[in-house]
Amino acid sequence: MLKPLLIAAALLGLPLTAHAQEPIFKASKIVLVGDSTVAVNSGWGGAFCATHVTSNLACVNLGRGGRSSRTYREEGSWALALKEISAGGFDETFVLIQLGHNDQPGRPERSTDLATEFPVNMRRFVEEARAAGAKPVLVTPLIRRQFKDGQVFDDLAPWAEAIRKLAAETNTPLVDLHALSR
Repeated sequence: MLKPLLIAAALLGLPLTAHAQEPIFKASKIVLVGDSTVAVNSGWGGAFCATHVTSNLACVNLGRGGRSSRTYREEGSWALALKEISAGGFDETFVLIQLGHNDQPGRPERSTDLATEFPVNMRRFVEEARAAGAKPVLVTPLIRRQFKDGQVFDDLAPWAEAIRKLAAETNTPLVDLHALSR
């Protein structure tokens, strides 16, 4: 049984070793990192993955509700994302990072300081994603559906601006979901 397979492999020019080869086609992967506005069943991430997965593109949604730029890391979600990024097998991996909703003051167990802690946390995500071989993409937090006197009450503008500034400083692509969702 083995001899006919070896002959066929030789005739077809196939290697006779059993080691894994690089795939013939180039596939990419997108890893989504964020809070409930990204997570499956509560945010845009589920629909994004459902409509963008093809035979040449995989999408993994690691969004988790109620997480800030601090707690996403503290609870181990970022470690999981880094393992997913480093798993290999793909030509390139993109990491879309959207946090900010739960970084706002009011819940000390998860909030971060906008002037110091939030930008440092987000910069670390960018640097560590790059170090793991991924191409990070920053996404500003989408606007909340809050209104005051018939106008949009935009309490996330400072967090969106911090992300825009970081994207410019680190030469990281930006999706301005805050502006798009306004």
